[in-house]
Amino acid sequence: MISTKTRSLDLAGSMKAVVRDRYGSTDVLQLEEVARPVVNDGEVLVRVHAAGVDRGVWHVMAGQPYLIRIAGYGLRAPKNPALGMDLAGIVAAVGTNVTRFQAGDEVFGVGTGSFAEYATAREDKLALKPQNLTFEQAAAVGVSGSTALQAVRDHGRVEPGQEVLIIGASGGVGTFAVQIAKAFGARVTGVCSTAKVNMVRSIGADHVIDYSRENFAEADQRYDLILDIGGNSSVASLRRVLTPKGTLVIVGGEGGGRWFGGIDRQLRAMTLSPWVGQKLGTFIGTQNHEDLDTLKELIESGRLSPVVDRTYSLSEVPEAIRYLEKGQVKGKVVITVPAAATD
Repeated sequence: MISTKTRSLDLAGSMKAVVRDRYGSTDVLQLEEVARPVVNDGEVLVRVHAAGVDRGVWHVMAGQPYLIRIAGYGLRAPKNPALGMDLAGIVAAVGTNVTRFQAGDEVFGVGTGSFAEYATAREDKLALKPQNLTFEQAAAVGVSGSTALQAVRDHGRVEPGQEVLIIGASGGVGTFAVQIAKAFGARVTGVCSTAKVNMVRSIGADHVIDYSRENFAEADQRYDLILDIGGNSSVASLRRVLTPKGTLVIVGGEGGGRWFGGIDRQLRAMTLSPWVGQKLGTFIGTQNHEDLDTLKELIESGRLSPVVDRTYSLSEVPEAIRYLEKGQVKGKVVITVPAAATD
């Protein structure tokens, strides 16, 4: 757990938040009493009840790969001391020109600095919370659910009856991708570790490959769509199990050094794609309220359900991130944020 620091503030306008003033390991994180964020035009202030944790949080915390810093997070130190994106909570206030929400609405989506009692979010990155989800479940959806939806629907262009291979099926994005592909009528094969096989099967995968016992690249099965989520298989081995007109979508990636991370595989895939019959590519996930509304519909219809592995308190954010680093998470890790004394 991390200690709490209190700066000289008007406590009526303050909140607890996990912050840091430099890049590094979880040792740089502090739980501090800071000023509540100010709502700008087009923004919503959310009283956070829960916040999701994913690999993106680790990358922003560590400042690695260094492309993260060049992309606008701050070259030498973080521009924004707050951490966290996924959130679910209750609207506390709205800025000028906000028309889709009002105080008291239960919402979920993506904001800025969600490891805190309050966070701001753009109106177009929020949606009304699914009625059949808790705040903890809803907090797992924003980033990972949107990425999975875009991978399967927009870039994979999945069709009913297609054979889909999802590498990394047990993670945050993977657990959503399995269920979304099934909801769109595909036959899904998931790849994961031994400890996660039963979970992946329980969320609807037609077949599960334990990568410690079987190499999917050496099997006879061919796939119309492969989603490689944070994997490290070579582009050549992935192409071998694609149909001649199949599609490969590389979603993220780990390893590859401090500067570029796993982007080298994405670049190779995109460079090769124009010269072969298969479609090879990647994308950077974004969030918008239209996709969040689609996810909400899938959830409320019972075709999609977030997988939450563990929950941690706000003071336990470092432990949550360290658990994520171990690679043992099934689905998502979520931070719960109890009511503040000043609420």
